[in-house]
Amino acid sequence: MTESPPEVIRVAVVDDHAFVRRGVRAYLDTVPSVEVIGEANDGEQILALLEQWRTTGQPVPHVILMDLQMPGMGGVEATEAIAQAHPDIRVVVLTSFGEVERVHAALAAGAAGYLLKDADPHDVGTAIRDAAAGRVHLDSTVARQLARRMSAPKLGLSGLTTREREILVLVAQGLSNNDIAARLVISDRTARTHVSNVLGKLQLSSRTQAALLAIREGLITPPPS
Repeated sequence: MTESPPEVIRVAVVDDHAFVRRGVRAYLDTVPSVEVIGEANDGEQILALLEQWRTTGQPVPHVILMDLQMPGMGGVEATEAIAQAHPDIRVVVLTSFGEVERVHAALAAGAAGYLLKDADPHDVGTAIRDAAAGRVHLDSTVARQLARRMSAPKLGLSGLTTREREILVLVAQGLSNNDIAARLVISDRTARTHVSNVLGKLQLSSRTQAALLAIREGLITPPPS
């Protein structure tokens, strides 16, 4: 659900390459209203840091920039663990185009979006602000390329009811099942059932594919280039 971002967005950077962390941190130090409060070199370390910060009463990050391919606990596992243990913290993954399946898995695990590592630095700031505001940020280039690659579902949109089309749009906008339930004034269980029905009818395996389909079919506007 979209919300007002904090005045100062606290960020942690997780990547097994120190030079990547330094580069990201150097850029974020120039971004107004963003403060980098910590770094980690893998999923286990960021989880330990979060637990330490919570236990000692220190501020925790609002947003974590997460690499996907790391030794030990990778980004997908770490994202799922953070989403379960710290649902107030958003994760934005940093990846390469060759990791498309891993990106899908990360978004399904609860990530608030993804970026390519060669993205314009300005996009990193935008993704952080979007995540802090409860929005999902998809790299525009990858989103369009993936949308073009998707094969047309066998049943297509014509197989959806009016309510299911509405659900598809809300899923594409990044709303969780709980958010959808609140928006439509229905139970969480009903929202989950609707989402499951939509994915099943369209023969899609993830919410990310649903978002890309909605972009391709013109149900929502893709992010600007």
